[in-house]
Amino acid sequence: MNTYTYDQIEIGHKESFTVRVTQEDMDKFREITGDVNPLHKDAEYAGSLGHPGCVVFGMLTASYLSTLAGVYLPGEHSLIHSVKTGFSNAVYVGDELTIEGTVTEKNDTFELIIIKAVIKNQAGRKVCKAEMQVGIGHEVAAKQTES
Repeated sequence: MNTYTYDQIEIGHKESFTVRVTQEDMDKFREITGDVNPLHKDAEYAGSLGHPGCVVFGMLTASYLSTLAGVYLPGEHSLIHSVKTGFSNAVYVGDELTIEGTVTEKNDTFELIIIKAVIKNQAGRKVCKAEMQVGIGHEVAAKQTES
């Protein structure tokens, strides 16, 4: 887990990680959210809409943005203020997703950063894009650097 402080982050700073979406991820997400839309659990139904299998929940895909902020950029000291997302291609079980974020702005008054994020599948196709506003807990970070 990264522990970047506000002062350690510069515009252009990038972080990324990769995950593989599993059927277990889908089952847990369905259990947590109660979303029983057949597009996500009935392969025959998904096929009737032109998909090769069940479509991964869009919000499961977008949930990796939380990992981006909370683990990688800035990491431990983050607090997400807002996320604006867009989805451009479907994700399927077994897809390998690369989640990448780049800092495009810093706000010194509120010690927050703007992150442009993109999620791509194993073929390099963009499946989700986002703009995130993430605060960096300076009080917690300051206490840790004093220790």
